[in-house]
Amino acid sequence: MTAVTVPGPVHAAAAPTTDTAPIAPQPVIPPRFDADYLANPAPAYPATSRRLGEEGRVILEVRVSADGAPLAVEVNKSSGWPRLDEAALTTVRHWRFMPARLGDKAVIASVLVPLSFSLDD
Repeated sequence: MTAVTVPGPVHAAAAPTTDTAPIAPQPVIPPRFDADYLANPAPAYPATSRRLGEEGRVILEVRVSADGAPLAVEVNKSSGWPRLDEAALTTVRHWRFMPARLGDKAVIASVLVPLSFSLDD
């Protein structure tokens, strides 16, 4: 079927301040999709791809809103098979995410979501 792995951190610039005293910038905590309670389903393996022996790993770039909804989902790196890429895109467009945080405030940010399609799993 498919396996979902956790990507590395996403970097974003800290918000500017209006104080004249130097303040250490707050780190941005990237969005996440791997929290157990989110219950994001794995993409369905396309039947034609399964029959033809198509396998691969697609990496999607997801722009996540401050409320955890995907704003945009694009292929960052193709699996090499359009059917597998489309199955991943279609599924992840319906996922929920833990939004990125800047201090205690949820912010818009992007996260890379790798999905592997393997006939051995």
